[in-house]
Amino acid sequence: MLTVGDKLPELTLPVQQGTSALPADETINLGETNGKWKVLFYWPKDFTFVCPTEIVGYGELNQEFADRDTVLIGASTDTSHVHFAWRKSDERLAQADFPWIADNAKKLADALGILHPEEGVAYRATFIVDPDNVIQHVTVNGLNVGRNPQETLRVLDALQTDELCPCNWQEGQEVLKPAA
Repeated sequence: MLTVGDKLPELTLPVQQGTSALPADETINLGETNGKWKVLFYWPKDFTFVCPTEIVGYGELNQEFADRDTVLIGASTDTSHVHFAWRKSDERLAQADFPWIADNAKKLADALGILHPEEGVAYRATFIVDPDNVIQHVTVNGLNVGRNPQETLRVLDALQTDELCPCNWQEGQEVLKPAA
């Protein structure tokens, strides 16, 4: 599995966003950074139970991520048409207005090393990637346990300080200053 210090694979992949029109071969190039951070999070499968709670949770924080010069990107091993249908079927998901990678060929999930060996779907993996496309944080959950999007935001805040941050550090709190 790729980890801290590794480069995010520079792949161009199918992506789906919004509910106004059927997918039409839109793509996202993960090699482009435009000077921004990325939060890439995978869920195992569309039309499931835990996944929408995470997607909605991240969607509710989308502006918070944007305020930190961070692009939020979701992904699963479903197709763009399945993503579109799921968004159309659930108003909360339709409001989660950020790109969803359709990694049905499993190129990115395989490159990241996050495919469940028996299920053939991605684990619940979250990657925080800096503007140089270097992975700075990784968390991976099993298939049955959801993540805490607020914790992802907290870790992003800490990483962006480029300082020593103690346990449970929150934005606005003092960072650690080693004795000289």
